[in-house]
Amino acid sequence: MEAALLLPPPLAARGGVSIAIAFSVSRLPPAAAAAAGKPRKLAPPACRCRATPQWQLDFLGAEADTEADGGDDDDDLDLDLSLPAETNDWCVRARRSALRSIEARGLSPSLQRMVASPKKKSKKKKSKKTNIKQKKAAEPKPPRDTDDDEDDEEEADDDLEALLAGGGELDDLELRVAQFADGMFDEKRQRNREQFIQTLSAFSPAAPSNRSQEVSLNRSIVEARTADEVLALTAEVVAAVAKGLSPSPLTPLNIATALHRIAKNMEAVSMLQTHRLGFARSRDMSMLVGLAMVALPECSPQGVSNISWALSKIGGDLLYLSEMDRIAQVAITKVDSFNAQNVANVAGSFASMRHSAPDLFSALTRRAAELVYTFKEQELAQFLWGCASLNECPYPLLDALDTACRDAPSFDCHLHDTVPGMWQSSDREASSLKNSSNAYALNFTRDQIGNIAWSYAVLGQMDRPFFSGTWKTLSQFEEHKISDQYREDMMFVSQVYLANQSLKLEYPHLDMCLRGDLEENLTKTGRSKRFNQKMTSSFQKEVGRLLCSTGHEWNKEYTVDGYTVDAVLVDEKLAFEIDGPSHFSRNLGTPLGHTAFKRRYIAAAGWNLVSLSHQEWENLEGEFEQLEYLRRILGFDAE
Repeated sequence: MEAALLLPPPLAARGGVSIAIAFSVSRLPPAAAAAAGKPRKLAPPACRCRATPQWQLDFLGAEADTEADGGDDDDDLDLDLSLPAETNDWCVRARRSALRSIEARGLSPSLQRMVASPKKKSKKKKSKKTNIKQKKAAEPKPPRDTDDDEDDEEEADDDLEALLAGGGELDDLELRVAQFADGMFDEKRQRNREQFIQTLSAFSPAAPSNRSQEVSLNRSIVEARTADEVLALTAEVVAAVAKGLSPSPLTPLNIATALHRIAKNMEAVSMLQTHRLGFARSRDMSMLVGLAMVALPECSPQGVSNISWALSKIGGDLLYLSEMDRIAQVAITKVDSFNAQNVANVAGSFASMRHSAPDLFSALTRRAAELVYTFKEQELAQFLWGCASLNECPYPLLDALDTACRDAPSFDCHLHDTVPGMWQSSDREASSLKNSSNAYALNFTRDQIGNIAWSYAVLGQMDRPFFSGTWKTLSQFEEHKISDQYREDMMFVSQVYLANQSLKLEYPHLDMCLRGDLEENLTKTGRSKRFNQKMTSSFQKEVGRLLCSTGHEWNKEYTVDGYTVDAVLVDEKLAFEIDGPSHFSRNLGTPLGHTAFKRRYIAAAGWNLVSLSHQEWENLEGEFEQLEYLRRILGFDAE
């Protein structure tokens, strides 16, 4: 009788009997109950623990557990009566009522899976269970001696072990979501993961090849007009391989070609960044990139270069963080086979993605010095720009260029004429570098001169012979061909202006500054507001608001020789720079080339520069701590 009153009824039929008894007991006074011979004490604790599963006690709460273990009044057994003072919690009564309703509907197993906590099993028991599973096909599974509740808990533990083995450690939210609908969501995730791995494993580089299918697929990829067409071709092959097509025509060459053509078609139509990112997150594109990472060690140097360039155009500086790390690792092992074009493309792709790779650039610089006579003008300008953008000085290449200038009997740099406002050069630019030590002639375009000048200024190497010979070609430049209507013109003007200012400030002894009329026209064009719109981020606004609390009057957006400083104290020559994420490499957090150059330039102009990075700011908690940090780095503690 007492056990029936203590436990919620497991079935609807038995529940009716229990409720009837409970009401009959509630109507009996204590004296009548004693006269009827009803026992006053509960069953021993061991019996009650066996009768009440642990998951029910966990669901009812700590108060109910204490009541079940230490209660000695049979009034406590009545679920409809008031609880004693020490356990008078309406939540417990509500949970008991809910538990009866759940059991009456046969939903106890579902509730148990949600409430029961996973058990920590020893390695010995886990290994034993693994051996049993391995022998499952050979011998029947031994019967269990435990009750049904313990069986359900063991099954739940097995599911949890499968979850942890398949996806790593799960937090509480992921664990509960995985248990919804009897684990349907997690099973679907596991199936998708296994299908993805199985699809990748089907593309084995060591598998036999079908030359005709590979050539046909390559031709179709090259002839595709849009990125969607290329992706549809590769998705069709992936689906065919998943259904049993062997050997796969998606060789490392075709994979690299597909990515390259996708990026090239995007560039041809000037696809917006939002569309590129959406395209990159599609299922088929993710599969293609995954295949490229698997096949990367088997790719040729040209294939590695094409994949690197393609990812930089598709994802920009927002995607493919781990993929670029893998490309850097593989490229280091193949750098000795790179040609000048491969070196330039890999360096340019990493620079455009703000992805720092010191070891890779060290190897690329060494290889570039060996190939110094084979570089074309565009390749040389691109590689120098890439090194300067990531603040990686290519000393071996710079030395090799200086040596080539001094040793060659005739070293000539010419400014190749272009159509105003356009970056494209004519066919005369091709093959102007000769692989010979007797003649070293270069025929640069205007934008290439700007890239080289800016790169040498950022790297602080403007006193080298190669830069001197290149800079003198600007005397052939006709300033009337600059227009503020073209972004390319404004970029060239900005680069040349900063290089000229650096010559004035840091290298006055070289006497290499531009003549007065050209400098005046460059400065006038550079002041155009068409492409010089200042964008203030929320991070800058937040810091700027706290700057006012330091007790000083700051001049914001102050111009220092072409550079705009976030805030300055003019009388004290104190400059304050707020550096957001775009000032640092996205993976290592090191300052980029333009950030290091700006800091060096402002300091050389006589300002005391203080910089605040977003990494430091994010580690501060609350305005009080932020304000104290600003005072400390600005030197206002004494005040």
